[in-house]
Amino acid sequence: MNDTPQNGAKRQSGRRILFWLSCLALLVVFIVLALNWSGKSLWENYRRQWEAKGEQFDFASFVPKPVPDDRNFARAPIVASCYGGYLGTNGDVIAISPPDTNVVDRLKLEIYGDNRLVEMPTNGLGSWTRGLTSDLKVWQNYYRALAARTNLFPVPPQPRSPAADVLLALSKYDSAIEELRLAGRRPESRFPLNYESDRPSEILLPHLAMLKRCSQTLQLRAMAELQNGQSGQAMDDVKLMLRLTDSIRSEPFIISHLVRIAMVQMTLQPVWEGLAGHKWSDAQLADYKFSMRGERAGSIATIEHLRRKRDFQEMITADNDTSGNNSEDPLRGVAEATYHLIPASIFYQNELTIARMHQQLLLPIVDVERRIASPDTARKSEATMTAEFSHFSINTIFARLLLPAFTKAVIKYAYAQSAVDVARVAGALERYRLAQGEYPASLEALSPRFMEKIPHDIINGEPLHYHRTVNGKFLLYSVGWNGTDDNGVVVLNRFGRMIDLAQGDWVWPGAISGSQ
Repeated sequence: MNDTPQNGAKRQSGRRILFWLSCLALLVVFIVLALNWSGKSLWENYRRQWEAKGEQFDFASFVPKPVPDDRNFARAPIVASCYGGYLGTNGDVIAISPPDTNVVDRLKLEIYGDNRLVEMPTNGLGSWTRGLTSDLKVWQNYYRALAARTNLFPVPPQPRSPAADVLLALSKYDSAIEELRLAGRRPESRFPLNYESDRPSEILLPHLAMLKRCSQTLQLRAMAELQNGQSGQAMDDVKLMLRLTDSIRSEPFIISHLVRIAMVQMTLQPVWEGLAGHKWSDAQLADYKFSMRGERAGSIATIEHLRRKRDFQEMITADNDTSGNNSEDPLRGVAEATYHLIPASIFYQNELTIARMHQQLLLPIVDVERRIASPDTARKSEATMTAEFSHFSINTIFARLLLPAFTKAVIKYAYAQSAVDVARVAGALERYRLAQGEYPASLEALSPRFMEKIPHDIINGEPLHYHRTVNGKFLLYSVGWNGTDDNGVVVLNRFGRMIDLAQGDWVWPGAISGSQ
């Protein structure tokens, strides 16, 4: 049968449509390839420019070097027991899921019992930032109440001094602490984390909670030793707390360094109580930029992994629990298909955004050479980042998720360094008092005999504020994050139990205001 003119026209029209659709498809392919080339080129040019200046963006550059087992604190048997059930002997994340309950955590040094039997104390550990000493009577009562229900902690038949009873209760950990102290002699530390993971955000860090918990036990023990007249033993426990804090210093994760900061705060409580109570004898910088650079490299590595693997499930969840997702949902299928079609240029642009924001906004907040953390720079950086994220852009979608809440983090870094600085000065002041019978009229009198170099205020680079008080004590403080001299006033948060780091001064109390 011969084609009618109408059928011939339809075929010709169909060929034209097919031709133009093919042209459109080729144009789309060309545009995508051009965008991918452009995005990759922009990112690689930026990377080369800053690497020439000494910056590093590859996560592998921040992985701590291997350490021989006999020199590695983290490989000591008692330390390894705290993560062995989660990481295994080689840090293989996929090997221990669920955790191996046969591994006995010998670093499980808890100061609390079962909360279902006796309610845990909500205070009693003191607060050096508010001038409050620990209240060991609270802990004495707590352990005696536990003893009436369980044999978890030993107690004497009749109450003795609070310090003596607390030390007896914690004596169950004596052998573990001594083994830990022996492990602390190993000069290096590298926990066997799965640094080979393509997604650094997935790396398990179970040891952090264990180390923090152990520091809390040593804190309570050191304070009890001070009140029991055992300043030498207390100093040994303070040193061990510092060793635990130092054991995770090389880890390129913000969370590791925030845990270090919390452990430093714990350590400063017995240090402050010993100085304020004149219990120490004369015998006796959190790395912000490193962790930020490590966090940046980890974020870039995560985006690279998402670009290469194109696993939709990995993009929408940080773990492997898919119970809340319906794989048969037709909208999910569309989303998965769309995710696979995302041009590589978008991933490159997000990597560029993360690198640029770290380089231009986050790193300049802290000037390591001048030892200054600038609140003004932090506020400007936060305003710039907020403005850039105020409008939606596909080129910042991953950056929004992976960039840290840096303002709170940098305040904690600055406060921790300030606290360590004023603690060192307070120690020199106490040595001066022991030698001269009173505190000096100014900090300059401490150098060089009692302190080689007096640290300046980390906020503005000016001298720390110091003066003697009428009761024979002293007041020592930094102006704090608000940059204003508030005459040594400490501002509490709205709950009244913690200080507001963004307001008031950062004070090292020279006198005890009470017990908690």
